[in-house]
Amino acid sequence: MDLTELTRELVATGSHEDETAAGDYVEEWLRTHTDAAVARDDHGNVLARRGDGETSLALVGHHDVVPPDDSQVDDDGHYLVEERDGRLYGRGTADMKGCVAAAMLAFRDADPLDGAELVFASFVGEEQGGLGCQAAIEDGFSPDYAVVGEGSTGYSAPGVTDVAVAHKGRRGSTIVAEGAAAHASETEAGENAIYRATDAVDVVRDLAFPETEVLGHHLSGSVAVTEIDGGSAWNVIPERCEATVDERTVPGERAPLDRVEDIAGVTWQVDQDLPPMACEDTNFAEFVLDAATDNQAELPEHVVKPHATDAGWLSQAGTQCVVLGAAEPGEAHTADESVSLAVLERCRAIYEQVAREWPAD
Repeated sequence: MDLTELTRELVATGSHEDETAAGDYVEEWLRTHTDAAVARDDHGNVLARRGDGETSLALVGHHDVVPPDDSQVDDDGHYLVEERDGRLYGRGTADMKGCVAAAMLAFRDADPLDGAELVFASFVGEEQGGLGCQAAIEDGFSPDYAVVGEGSTGYSAPGVTDVAVAHKGRRGSTIVAEGAAAHASETEAGENAIYRATDAVDVVRDLAFPETEVLGHHLSGSVAVTEIDGGSAWNVIPERCEATVDERTVPGERAPLDRVEDIAGVTWQVDQDLPPMACEDTNFAEFVLDAATDNQAELPEHVVKPHATDAGWLSQAGTQCVVLGAAEPGEAHTADESVSLAVLERCRAIYEQVAREWPAD
């Protein structure tokens, strides 16, 4: 089975509401085509191991997808897959079943060095905030190193598959302002929650964006109020108002959003916190970059990504991670999602080289 066929079959297996069938396919393929110890954990993650060394390297992906566009399914709800002009089109081609397939083949074909353990992991629930990866970590999943197959192509230049050594995280939070209701004609009888909320918004507006450097690369986050909701009627002093804040976090730095609680009647609560990622092992980052260079005519670079992946959870748990994959910026989650078959083959070759040669002497 070649990479195109394997990707086709994975993409055709729906996994936006229930990842079971896709997990079944990955698990059965690994049991049939490798001599690895294959496991399916209680959460639905598929894990496999080869070798018994002390240093572990994981090839990591996820087999869930976001809901397909109507154009990506037939009348019976089956996922559609189409090949044209050297690309494969369909939900999950770019994010990220193509690179799951590439990692499966690399895992099969690369014999780990003596003293090394090669791990394959395909998680569930990545699109729901990394639920499967978090659960696996809680159960003891802790590789020393990982190559996460999310998109890194087209960052330094069009068509170049780069190596991401860092990415931003996302912290979503809510500012809650409470006051006291009163008739709008008697403003002094109440406490206006909207005024309190807008005072808190001013605090957020004045915060500096978090920033840091990872292996010499500058990484800047952001903070923005994105929604506000308050009031009950045109003639009532509002007793409650909420504002949503989107913060893009960077490794080791957070905006001090708790400052809004210095305002009377205002509280702040975190709703989602997807961690950023930073590779702190220069040797590993350079080794993967060398492998990427060996397998393409262009010169790849170390880059940073703007959004969170499962590499953030792994990095937070102590795994040294890089992100390397076929997807280009803007390809994932779209109605015409697609992936270059040539770049998928390139990723497969890079994964196999890293898996075969790491840890380096």
